Amino acid sequence: MRSLFATAASVMVLALAACGDNATERAATGGIGGAVVAGPVGAVAGATVGAATTP
Repeated sequence: MRSLFATAASVMVLALAACGDNATERAATGGIGGAVVAGPVGAVAGATVGAATTP
């Protein structure tokens, strides 16, 4: 059950990470999504993934 939750959380973070027109907006939305799912560590991971993704 725990791995299912982790997988779902990862998918949600990656889906939100791609929102935005530029790297700053993608990092912001990724950080917010990560914070909602996994707290401070998720915020950092979401912002990193968001900044690294390209539309």
